[in-house]
Amino acid sequence: MKQLEFLLAEKLLKASAIKLQPDNPFTWASGWTSPIYTDNRCTLSYPQIRTFIKTELCRIILENFEMPDVIAGVATGAIAQGALVADALGLPYVYVRSTPKDHGLENLIEGNISPGQKVMVIEDLISTGKSSLKAAEAIRLAGGDVIGMVAMFTYGFPVARKCFEEAGIRLMTLSNYDALLKVALETGFIGQKDIATLQKWSEDPQNWAPYSDKSIE
Repeated sequence: MKQLEFLLAEKLLKASAIKLQPDNPFTWASGWTSPIYTDNRCTLSYPQIRTFIKTELCRIILENFEMPDVIAGVATGAIAQGALVADALGLPYVYVRSTPKDHGLENLIEGNISPGQKVMVIEDLISTGKSSLKAAEAIRLAGGDVIGMVAMFTYGFPVARKCFEEAGIRLMTLSNYDALLKVALETGFIGQKDIATLQKWSEDPQNWAPYSDKSIE
């Protein structure tokens, strides 16, 4: 039986939640140029994949953390999946906005957290980790005790690992970039000639430029 990280990577590729285009890179909102684009919200359109992810997120939580009092999803990508996890575990649910509402109570957290409650954060994607940890900090400021974060996928950037270590938050993910490349090659989503490009990008994504190494072609 395939390991979880490979099994989920295959599902993400088939659902077009992850797209790999080494020869026609994307531009991220941050301005980075990238041969990969991830939108895990696409998995919500596939009931079997959606249920698979929910089940595995729940399993990771139950097997590796103390039972939380509250599940928190990070906007916007993890709002739906976080709600599914909370429902499956029979727990209260909140979600954390990237910025406060510009009207009404100007909430940053939608839902109720009581001081001292143990909160498990659900995230869809870990990139640099900064937006995810911003959500965790909002929960802490609201009095919640962040006991960990579980995400569907991570690019595995060293900066993210460092940020989570400094924040003292344990992160676990269902799949990762290395597993993705292996599966993408085996299933024909990319060719052998693309591997060097994709690996080079992951080493320095902020400064990567397409076609900077013609020897890979």
